Amino acid sequence: MPIILGTAGHIDHGKTTLVRALTGIDCDRLDEEKKRGITIELGFAFCDLPNGERLGIVDVPGHERFVKNMVAGAAGIDFVMLVIAADEGIMPQTREHVEICSLLGISQGFVALTKADMVEPEWLDMVKEEVATFLQGTFLDSAPIIPVSATTGMGMEALRAHIAECAQKVRTRPDCHVLRLPVDRVFSLKGHGTVITGTVISGSVSVGDDVVFMPANRPSKVRSLQSHGSSAERIGRGQRCAVNVQGLDVDDIERGFVLAHPDTLFPSTRWLVQLTCLASAPRALRHRTEIHFHHGSRECAARVHLLDRESLKPGESALVELRLAEPLAGVSGDHCVIRAYSPLRTVAGGSIAYPLALPLLKKDPLYASKLALAQSLPALSTEEALLAQGAAPLVLALLTLRGEQGASFALLTIASNQAARPLEKALQDLSAKGKALCFDKEARQWIAGSAFARLTEACLKQAAEFHRKEPLKQGMARPALLAGWAKACPPKLAHMVIERAIKAGELVPEGDSLRLASHKITLAGSQQDLKAALYKAHAQAELSPPNLKDVLENLQCSSKDAAPVLKLLCDNKELVKVKDGLYYAAPVMDAVLEKVRLWFTQHDDLDLAGLKEMLHGLSRKYLVALMEYMDKEKITVRVGDTRQYRGR
Repeated sequence: MPIILGTAGHIDHGKTTLVRALTGIDCDRLDEEKKRGITIELGFAFCDLPNGERLGIVDVPGHERFVKNMVAGAAGIDFVMLVIAADEGIMPQTREHVEICSLLGISQGFVALTKADMVEPEWLDMVKEEVATFLQGTFLDSAPIIPVSATTGMGMEALRAHIAECAQKVRTRPDCHVLRLPVDRVFSLKGHGTVITGTVISGSVSVGDDVVFMPANRPSKVRSLQSHGSSAERIGRGQRCAVNVQGLDVDDIERGFVLAHPDTLFPSTRWLVQLTCLASAPRALRHRTEIHFHHGSRECAARVHLLDRESLKPGESALVELRLAEPLAGVSGDHCVIRAYSPLRTVAGGSIAYPLALPLLKKDPLYASKLALAQSLPALSTEEALLAQGAAPLVLALLTLRGEQGASFALLTIASNQAARPLEKALQDLSAKGKALCFDKEARQWIAGSAFARLTEACLKQAAEFHRKEPLKQGMARPALLAGWAKACPPKLAHMVIERAIKAGELVPEGDSLRLASHKITLAGSQQDLKAALYKAHAQAELSPPNLKDVLENLQCSSKDAAPVLKLLCDNKELVKVKDGLYYAAPVMDAVLEKVRLWFTQHDDLDLAGLKEMLHGLSRKYLVALMEYMDKEKITVRVGDTRQYRGR
């Protein structure tokens, strides 16, 4: 895998000169850089190692005004060459660059003590001792200190040998394999169009790929690729590259955008970050402090929202929420740097615990438990924890925090920073134990078992509340059952909740409606009497049922009070509603329909005269109503003035 070496150190300590001596490439490409003799923008070079591999080198600016450019370059490096001039020793940007590298998770490197030919041997020994003392307790503690001179060549062979040795020992961390290429330069090339450059920090990109620039979500296509001046068909993690994209102008792309494949990154303005305030910070970080936030090659304004304290003192670490001035696309485990506004200096940094909005409201009764779960994410994400337990505990914590929203496989990928295979295994393990469910196989949407149980409980509670308000109704329509609890649910998730409740015997289908399995209609004494009276009045009337209004007047009952009882009689199939206000006793209707069936065994059609003959001279108002009822129930079909039997 390609390795990236980055420089770090104070201005004018010879970083660019040393890179030129190593590679023959001058990283100061701007006229202003050559005129002023200082590095302003990031520079890039490469050299071939003895084992045939190509080493990429990122040369960063040393001036304090260009620290943001230094951070942009340091974000993708594997190990660092801290450059310290022997004639000056430790300087302000030496300290800040070491702190920045540490905050960005860089853990490997060495020291190049430049301009060694310009000092006496005794002075050189004293500076080496000073540097070794300064580096105690940092990631460069006990790192080799190699005196060199780019002018005379002193120590250069030893430096090259040590770089080759370091490159072989570099340990790269596993990642989620999602393409991310932070843009550090964008320009137009005659005959080619828009070109961007950057270091692929994860995944890979190939010629012809559909891509997007995040967070703007601007689509494009890869026209061609180059790495260190040579054309390539595919560029992978750790490689510097130039990407020629089509369909976009230079003004459409900004430094700090991230090149990615479509639908793989999810920009957000709120991130949970495990933040460490540097011991050297001049003061504590207070709640809602405004800061400069650096992530990848992007810088933006942000505010620090402390979740469990009022201030983060120098040397302390805590999980905080960063509210960004603009949406950024990150992946859990990414490192970031925070610089104060006044004085403008690096004060804190850390790693992303969750790169998406996760509302943590202190008034929420579950705030403490949610915060504790969020605070566990960094520990669950460590290499040691993943080796010991796998990704299942981390994925379960993420799904639990997502709650009733659930999460797609793509979202879990960037939230866990896991490749497809270990993430798939974790989800299958959780599914086998009932701790996670896939509610949409096509879209690969998942939800924690605990969240699914809460949705089921809410669904059953909704049904119980309906039965309490409508005790005489056998069941409720699905839209009524979905009201409230399913409002924020994906439709497939709500459907799964209901279907599983039916399968478990907690809900029972009743035609087009649903009811609780425990629900039984119970009538009050007066309602029982009304039910019996209504049925008796219709059963005794046989083919000529009474006018409902007259029946209710005789019973001294309002239509409002009678409506649920009539509905119950119809649901129980004791009465049949022919039309508003006209009901037949079910046995009477059954006899009518049987006569109609027999009629059609000997006749092709039926008209009012035929029905009147069949029903012994029944009044026309009943005959018309019965004809229309049979049409509505699809027993007969009207053809002109007659009916034909659908069952034939």
